[in-house]
Amino acid sequence: MSDKLVLDNISKVFGDGDTSVKVLDRVSLQVKAGEFVAVVGPSGSGKSTFLSIAGALLSPTSGRIFLDNKEINKIPEQKMNRIRLEKIGFVFQSANLIPYLTVQDQLLLIPKLAGKRNKNAEKRADDLLKRLGLDHRRSHYPESLSGGERQRVAIARAWMNDPEIILADEPTASLDSERGRAVVQMLADEVKLRDKAAIMVTHDKRMLDLCDRVVYIEDGQLSEQPVNETKTS
Repeated sequence: MSDKLVLDNISKVFGDGDTSVKVLDRVSLQVKAGEFVAVVGPSGSGKSTFLSIAGALLSPTSGRIFLDNKEINKIPEQKMNRIRLEKIGFVFQSANLIPYLTVQDQLLLIPKLAGKRNKNAEKRADDLLKRLGLDHRRSHYPESLSGGERQRVAIARAWMNDPEIILADEPTASLDSERGRAVVQMLADEVKLRDKAAIMVTHDKRMLDLCDRVVYIEDGQLSEQPVNETKTS
């Protein structure tokens, strides 16, 4: 299996001199095709910074990032926007849906931004909505959806441009246990079905058995733990 994402010796420092804070300290991680990795750790441990760097939203102070075997941390910002749009899918804690767009249009906005809206994009949106159980909601607006439905729309939107990796930031935070598990199961299923990769930052240990690997972050450093050990600790 090939590596979809490689973080090589990544450090991130905020501020200068005496006021500087090292949030990530020589972090390395490889995520392969078909892998679903959970990142857990206490508040303030660097999880959000880690995810922002993995998604090329934030530049590391040092170290290298490879996405689909290409080093991306030195690419100009204009080209970086294209990579984020085409190679990376984001699922946020709140679904971040646009209130005046229907479910179907939420999905079709992504290929439109990439200049790829066509019949293939419409078919892809149809397929995703059917697979995620949202076909009957395609003409509805976010305000009429449940929390679980909004997160499923966010997952479908994240897959619209067939990205190499999905990054999910606390996707179950606003959901009850049953709906949260259904959302994470859908993420896991899509990763396997498409032979892509995903990283999920989460506080919810009840979801960890759905992941292939669990990485623990504390004081800006990563350590790997067996899934069953992390569940019970």
